[in-house]
Amino acid sequence: MLHVGALAPDFDTVDCRGERLVLSAFRGQRKVVLFFFPRAFSPACTLEVRNFRDNYERIRSLNAELIGVSVDKAERQCRFAIDEGLQFRLIGDESRTISEQYGVVWPVLRVDRRATFVIGLDGRIEDVFQHEVQVYRHLEDVLARLGHLPTP
Repeated sequence: MLHVGALAPDFDTVDCRGERLVLSAFRGQRKVVLFFFPRAFSPACTLEVRNFRDNYERIRSLNAELIGVSVDKAERQCRFAIDEGLQFRLIGDESRTISEQYGVVWPVLRVDRRATFVIGLDGRIEDVFQHEVQVYRHLEDVLARLGHLPTP
């Protein structure tokens, strides 16, 4: 898994809105909160995504963009985005290209670890959070890192 200080690997893909998404386009504009989760529609992942959904505007108000990734097929990921009413961008990384670049794929299960990267304006990773069970911790950690809450 990538560490703090590493240059975040760039990617050029299409999100669930059918729009092109290039990570490096955010450099100098907004920080990026890039979170990986194991499976769309699973109970824990649904809770995590809803937590981010319900706080998306708070994250944006802190000059950051939110992007979610899992190794689900694009069709499943996009159905998940619609069913959950997500305003942020979601990527189905079925090829595992993005997930492998960030080092988040579980070796045996071949699904993503639950990991969140905060990427700075310079494109470098400012923080990494990994809580497989405590799904609410990702949002808490992100808000603390972006300056909205005191660091836990």
